[in-house]
Amino acid sequence: MTSALLSLAAVLTASALAAPAAGAAPRTDRPAPAAGVPAGWERAGADDLAHLAGAIGSGARADETTNLALKSVRNGKFAAAEINYAAPNTGVLRARSPYPTGAWEGFAFEWDEATQTFALKSLANNLYVAVEKNFTGNAKNALRARSTTAGGWERFELYQNEELNLYALRSTLNDLFVAMENSYTGPLQYTLRARSAEVTGSWEQFDLYSIDG
Repeated sequence: MTSALLSLAAVLTASALAAPAAGAAPRTDRPAPAAGVPAGWERAGADDLAHLAGAIGSGARADETTNLALKSVRNGKFAAAEINYAAPNTGVLRARSPYPTGAWEGFAFEWDEATQTFALKSLANNLYVAVEKNFTGNAKNALRARSTTAGGWERFELYQNEELNLYALRSTLNDLFVAMENSYTGPLQYTLRARSAEVTGSWEQFDLYSIDG
């Protein structure tokens, strides 16, 4: 594991940066919403993550890649890529870290303007996160950092609820939202899977924290 990317103090600072400014005007430049999205959730784009990281406001142009840590609202833990797991679960994403202490919990959110979607690249193994649609059982639709390029299996729509100041991810492969499997046991406990038809609660809700600063 690499040197610490984010201290607890930095997490608290990033959380404050992520909060929407009081009285801020609603954003009108978001990608168009898709069918089946619950009320209160809107598509988020590259500029929204730049705001999260504090890049906008200083006159800086929004970057198309933002390094972030992903924290599950359900169990309050950060997602990590399990790069030391044996096949076929190598690189599976699990919300199991109390703090983002290294590259295991870091992900580059890469924006694609043409598709209006994000690809997530693990900073631990430099591979893109894919949805394992062909897996079976408890691992079906699990998220794994295992791809060298980003195609349909690796594309996600990002949604934001400004009132809750939370985020949700939906796979473009199966049009399902990512959920954290809090009730699983064993090595796949807390696995992230694209398996929910809508955002029903904390299972599908996440906080995002900048790790660029």
